[in-house]
This record gives sequence, C-alpha cells and structure tokens, in this order.
Amino acid sequence: MANPLKPAERMKIPRQHMPEQNAGERSQNFKEVNLGLSFELAKTEASRCLTCASPKCVDGCPVGVKVKEFVELVLDGKYLDAAAKIREDNILPAVTGRVCPQEEQCEGACVINKKFGSVGIGYLERFVADYERQSGKIGLPAIAPATGKKVAIIGSGPAGLSAAGDLIQRGHAVTVFEALHDIGGVLIYGIPEFRLPKDIVSNEVENMRRMGVQFETDVVVGKTVTVDELLNEEGFSAVLVATGAGLPQFLGVPGENLCGVYSANEFLTRVNLMKAYRTGEFETPIFDCRDKNVAVVGGGNTAMDAIRSAKRLGAKNAYIIYRRSEAEMPARLEEVKHAKEEGIQLLLLNNPVEFIGDDKGWLRAARCLKMELGPADETGRRRPVSIQGSEYELPLDVAIIAVGTSSNPLVQSTTPDIKTRKGGYIEANAETLKTSKPGVFAAGDIVTGGATVILAMGAGRKAAKAINDYLSTGQW
Repeated sequence: MANPLKPAERMKIPRQHMPEQNAGERSQNFKEVNLGLSFELAKTEASRCLTCASPKCVDGCPVGVKVKEFVELVLDGKYLDAAAKIREDNILPAVTGRVCPQEEQCEGACVINKKFGSVGIGYLERFVADYERQSGKIGLPAIAPATGKKVAIIGSGPAGLSAAGDLIQRGHAVTVFEALHDIGGVLIYGIPEFRLPKDIVSNEVENMRRMGVQFETDVVVGKTVTVDELLNEEGFSAVLVATGAGLPQFLGVPGENLCGVYSANEFLTRVNLMKAYRTGEFETPIFDCRDKNVAVVGGGNTAMDAIRSAKRLGAKNAYIIYRRSEAEMPARLEEVKHAKEEGIQLLLLNNPVEFIGDDKGWLRAARCLKMELGPADETGRRRPVSIQGSEYELPLDVAIIAVGTSSNPLVQSTTPDIKTRKGGYIEANAETLKTSKPGVFAAGDIVTGGATVILAMGAGRKAAKAINDYLSTGQW
C-alpha cells in the first residue's frame, strides 16, 4: 500500500515521542526506561517517511539496513515482514533498536532531519523486532548448503555476533568462543538492564543458535586454547578476532588504588553479570552505593550507564565529573537528558586530580580543580585548562573511572605473528580486515579502539564477506 499522504502532508506530522517510565520511578528500578511505540504511534511515525528514490538513511547505516523497505512494510502493517527485512542485514534488530546512536547515522542522514526531525528509524526497528519476538514467529534468514568449512570467532560482542550471522547464512560452520559465562560481550556486561534488558540479548542469541551458530562459553582464547591450535589441531579454516577493547584506562592520579575506586568496566560487569540490578536477590560483591556519595569521571555513554546504575543502587548523591562543558560530552543526547531527569548532578568543567582516603584505605573524597575551555585539541574539541586556585574537596564514597578503554591484549600476546599497532590494537587491512597471520581476521574495537555497537557490527559484516571470499578462493 502506497502512502496516501503527499510529501508536504507527511512533513507536517511531528516526530512521535516514545513513552517512558516516569523519571522519579525509574531512578529507583532497573526496568527499561523507554517503553516502545504503540501500533498507532508506529504507523504514524512510518507515515512520515518520504520514501526517497535514493534513501540517504541506508548510506548512513553501518550494516546497510534497507530502511525505506522496512518502513514501508510497517506502514502496510506487515510487521513480521518488516522485521525479516531488517534481519537480512542486521542480525540483532531488537538490540540496535535500543542502543544504536541512530541520530548520528541513519536518522542523521534522513533528508527531513534538519527541518522537521528525522523519521524515528530506531523506534520503528525496535517496534517490529519486539512485535516479532512477542509473536514467536521469527523470520530467520535462509541458510546456504554446508560448505564444509569451519570458522572460529573469538568474542561474542557485536562484531563477533554480526560476523557469525553472515557466515552461517553462507553455509559455513561457525563457533563463537566467549571468555565469560554469558554470550553477548559488551551487550550483556557493559550496558545496563534499564537500557538493554538481558532477555532481549538472550533472545537474539537464541535466534542465532536456531540458525546453527555454536557458542562455547568460559573459553579464554590465549589461555584455554590458542589461535594456532584453533587453526591446526581444531581444524578451523579461518579465525576472526573480535575481542573488543575491554582493558580499562585510568586517570593516573594519586589515590586510584583506594578501596571504593572502580573502573567503569568492573563496576558495570559486577552490576550486570553478578545481577546487582536484581536488588535484594543476589549477594553481589560490589561496594554498597546506598546512601553514599558516588561520582563517575567521564562524559560518554559508559559514564552515563555507570552513574545511572549507581543511582538505582541507592546513591544519595550521584555526580558526573567532566572536565569539559555539556556541549562537548560524547554521550548520546537522550542519555544525558534521561540522567538529568533522574537526578544525576553534572559537575561540568571539573577535573579530579587526587583521590583521598581515610586511615583504613577507603575513599573519602576527591580533590578537584575547576576548568575552563582553551583552544581546540586534536579531537576538535576545546582543550580544558585548569583554573589556578580553584581546588576543592568533594566528599565521595565511590568513584568510577569512565575515561575510555584500550585493547584486550591476550590474543596478541599469545600469537606473536599477529602484528599490532600503538596501543596493542591489531593491525588489519581496512577493506578485508585481514591480519598479518594467514587465515586470521580481526574486526571491531580490537582494531579501531572503542566505538559504537553498530560500527562494530558493520566491521563484523565486512570481515564476514572477506572470510567468505577467502574460504571460497583459498587466496590470502
């Protein structure tokens, strides 16, 4: 069914707002913040699409989802067909519909974005993925005849899962090795329940199992088994390293070794994998945030995830300490908005220079300096400069450092013929993602450094194509 509205009429329809939990209530629980579109809202939002002849939104999607086609199917009420259309290019639609920064990608490229607000592509993706899951009728892609070739994927994060989905469709046997006890990588241990529920990730993983992907948990490649053993003794024809950038970075200031100072990775992993978000049910080994002063240092999405989790764990005062202004914060605008609504206090243009402990080695305060913005640095953002004489102490019980991560070094350290570059990241061809070791490819944050879920998925798709070409031709 063609859209009955003329383009001028479509542009008069305002972007639909997704219902949310009340801020006061949600700051006390780990239930999902965004509640999803109703049928009526979804149809209205889909009707805003101009069905461009050359849709820029597709160009803006790192995995190449056929946005125009799936939105038209939503308008027609063919929700299962819409979900299946997305799944042709994106094996994790219920995940990306929740955590993908669409405003920088598909929605950012939408031709009506600047004047009228983009079509809510992410909202619609989530809507059809949730409809499909609730119906129990999953539109899994077709699987090609078996090729007899085996591919090992190290890491079950977005890059690894995306590659696995594409390779299994091409008929290759795929085994994903995960060091932890749950599948999903950063999707399961790094993103809190209120943004991405664990059962959403588990459902998507189960769909991949139904497609034929094999998963092995508690396998630390580099310790349990090496890359060389996978290629030789285990009979894999190719290996994809997708281990991510999970090594936390710190500030390098005095006092970071005090009890009560965490990396964001450790804090979020304890909350997620050890089920601290199910308060009262599990004795999770994490320092109690109840009625405490908690600060997260950093301004990205991980920082927002950590401090909003601390707030839900009962923090009395929950601070973001960020050395630039709000305009420079790399976090998604929606995450900053939600955090402020939930009572998170933004200490902008502030920078901790020391953590101060008590006589028992526990954190009691942060010594901070006020900052001002100077000329732009290499990132294009104005460099923060300390203001002399502005030092003060901020009482704190818990400090969480969220200033970035670096490469997971284990595979590289046990596979010396894989070349690395500065920071220990794996050196891979930009187009083929081939490493210096024949048969071994690398994709995602282990190559690029920390990036978004969807960019890692795009890299996984690119690697899958290159692996398929290699297995088909035998040429390196």
